[in-house]
Amino acid sequence: MFTVTVRDHVMIAHSFRGEVFGPAQRLHGATFVVDATFTREELDADNIVVDIGRATDQLGEVLAGLNYRNLDEEPEFAGVNTSTEFLAKVIADRIADRVHEGALGESARGLSGLRVALHESHVAWAGYERAL
Repeated sequence: MFTVTVRDHVMIAHSFRGEVFGPAQRLHGATFVVDATFTREELDADNIVVDIGRATDQLGEVLAGLNYRNLDEEPEFAGVNTSTEFLAKVIADRIADRVHEGALGESARGLSGLRVALHESHVAWAGYERAL
């Protein structure tokens, strides 16, 4: 399996409901380093997995919709614990939509999978992996 990973970051604020979250139940900020890894079994006609420039641009555009937002105030996340794992899925699904719409180019339709990891720190991260 061939892979290409692009990286960006996003800054959000949010709070959680549930004793398991301890002090994170209060409003707090988080800065995530976000990796999006694209996979395919065979390289395309240009011998690449995906156009890195387009992949970087699309990741940035997806993150721009979340950046500097208090997720507690966003209607689409009402009543949802926006955990790191949950946000990884949201970002992966939004990127996948863009792949299917052709935003990463026609050859990107040959991608087989996408993995998104949100790094909370240098020692902890969570992610979501899906087929394309």
